[in-house]
Amino acid sequence: MSPSGINLLALLGSAMTVAASPSHAPAAANLCDLVASQLPGLVSYPGQAVYNASQDGYYTSNERDLSPSCVFRPSETAQVSQFVKLVAQNGARDKSGAYKPLFAVRGGGHTLWSGAANMDGGVTVDMRGMSSLAVSPDQKMVSLGAGGKWSDMYPQLVPYNLTIAGGRVPGIGVAGFALGGGVSFQARRHGWSCDNIYGYEVVLASGEVVYVTSDSYPDLWVALKGGSNNFGIVTRFDVAAFPSTQIWGGTVTYNYTPEVLDAQAKAFSNFMDPKNFDDAAMMGVILGFANPGGFSVSNSLFYLEPTPIPRPTRNSPPSLPRATPTPVTNGTNSLGLTAGESDVTMLDFTIAYNNPADDQMVESQLATVVAQQKKAVQDRGLLIPYIYLNYADKSQDPIGSYGGQAKDKLKAASKKYDPTGMFQKALRGGYKVL
Repeated sequence: MSPSGINLLALLGSAMTVAASPSHAPAAANLCDLVASQLPGLVSYPGQAVYNASQDGYYTSNERDLSPSCVFRPSETAQVSQFVKLVAQNGARDKSGAYKPLFAVRGGGHTLWSGAANMDGGVTVDMRGMSSLAVSPDQKMVSLGAGGKWSDMYPQLVPYNLTIAGGRVPGIGVAGFALGGGVSFQARRHGWSCDNIYGYEVVLASGEVVYVTSDSYPDLWVALKGGSNNFGIVTRFDVAAFPSTQIWGGTVTYNYTPEVLDAQAKAFSNFMDPKNFDDAAMMGVILGFANPGGFSVSNSLFYLEPTPIPRPTRNSPPSLPRATPTPVTNGTNSLGLTAGESDVTMLDFTIAYNNPADDQMVESQLATVVAQQKKAVQDRGLLIPYIYLNYADKSQDPIGSYGGQAKDKLKAASKKYDPTGMFQKALRGGYKVL
């Protein structure tokens, strides 16, 4: 079992913010004006409708409370390429020649922590204008615009009786999810979402647009499978399509008692036993606590076939640790996990609260809980160091958890395809490899 990360979550309008004053550096403002002059109609400023809609579209107040100098919203790859060239040619640098933070890139805007895909000052690149979907003639591949949301893609595939390995809740963006690994309903049968990507259209730091496959750029192809936003701006993902008509799923909630929790632990252990492996089954065990309300225990259950099981009731507590099986990877990624392993579990902690003054206390207490859980698992010889990037807190190092060999390959890809370090220094947000 692997404690996979800390999540800090603001739900249902609850706030978890730290007061910060926007720092609109002259270089950032000049970049906004430069982009606006070269790409007219695509840049918006504070108070304008497109800017406000971009800010309001983030999942948490942590991100909404940041204030970029402007928002750049491209609608095609050529515009992203031109933007990157402008940054490369005109980006502010410090005395050593290194970039200063100039821009952030957002897709779905679902990552929880402040600064993951937005920034004070600078340019936020809002990719949501690039949300196309196209099915290949043989219906074995789907091309997705990087700014789309998985929950918007699925209905478009219903007429084809197809599905794709994407996010499991509404609002998850295509790009961030896939570049961080991606846990889908298909995970036990087909692996991580990134395991099922054939090709990437990428704008490199030079502004060059390349199509990345296992044949054309094999090192970059693997690096993009878990390496996040360190190598370029991905504008299109070509992903595997799977036949699908209906799946079964929902949530069952139980009254909490210590006996119920013990029975849940034993049932989940039995489910995860390799001899009981069923690649159609995906589940999570959720221990929740709400104030008021107390403790609850839930099972989030999904099956890739329309199995005739009584319809479960839905009830999702707002504060919960969740244990869930990891995808069964085929090994074609940067995550450092063993191909074919089916008995590995992730543990994820999520907290919702509504008083910004509690930030430090909550983060400290949550870090303590995770450290205690990690020690308990490590003492039993069961700890896997891997941290799932899409569940990680900003205080964690998911890329480092992939292992030294995997990280060295990511470093090499970064230096090869981004020799000036644009996506390490000029791009704000994400987890860096250097």
